[in-house]
Amino acid sequence: MDDLLLHHADTIRLAFFIGVFAVMAGWETIMPRRQRSFRRLQRWPSNIGIVALNTLILKVALPVAAVEFAATAGVRGWGLFPALDLPFWLEFLLAVAVLDFVIYLQHVLFHAVPVLWRLHRMHHADLDFDVTTGARFHPIEILLSMGIKFAAIAALGPPAVAVLVFEILLNGTAMFNHANARLPLGVDRWLRWLVVTPDMHRVHHSVVPHETNSNFGFNLPWWDRLFGTYRDQPAAGHDGMTIGLNRFRDPHELRLDHLLLQPWRSRADDYPINRRGGSD
Repeated sequence: MDDLLLHHADTIRLAFFIGVFAVMAGWETIMPRRQRSFRRLQRWPSNIGIVALNTLILKVALPVAAVEFAATAGVRGWGLFPALDLPFWLEFLLAVAVLDFVIYLQHVLFHAVPVLWRLHRMHHADLDFDVTTGARFHPIEILLSMGIKFAAIAALGPPAVAVLVFEILLNGTAMFNHANARLPLGVDRWLRWLVVTPDMHRVHHSVVPHETNSNFGFNLPWWDRLFGTYRDQPAAGHDGMTIGLNRFRDPHELRLDHLLLQPWRSRADDYPINRRGGSD
């Protein structure tokens, strides 16, 4: 069964991506949380173009995907888990949780180091917040992120099936928590103890720096609460808050070529953590 899942890993990931994207796009159309500032046709071609470009670059640049790398690590006995000889179910749960924690730490790092922020800010420079924002990352950031993920897999030696499930969850929850979808407030208050909700993550896309540097979780919400980076609501409220950054607010910045060149245009400003008014 595991071999069958791993053999069709790309197809499984693609099927989940298309399915979750369709559900989130429909949800935010029928029950939007905020009024759009821009038409989808102004943003979606570039945001979806980034997804296609990143997929192509990963296929060319890396000989194996994370799931295949995990399978190789398992065969060779790499990592902590094989040495501990834990029950499969415990390895599985720990692998998903630890990999999610690694992504949380990576996210904080990309906000803390100015040169990395220059890459990551392309994600934050979107002038609206919807399902496509969840996949809008610079190709260099995607490659660095994959390198960090490979290092974590080599260190842990997690089951390959756990890596596949983690990637599906991360991809799906990224689209969910970036969706411009309305949840009843009572449901949101309860659900954000289990998973990062759109209202929780939207705070992270505020133009206000101290709000940008909060709510770093993509999947599990616990890391933000444990490490003091959780912020319940934006100061201006979800309807009044401004999405994006202080720079790159011209609609022309939504073009794909502008997005790709953004890391080399202008300084990092005061968004990197513990940095105010410096230049890099």
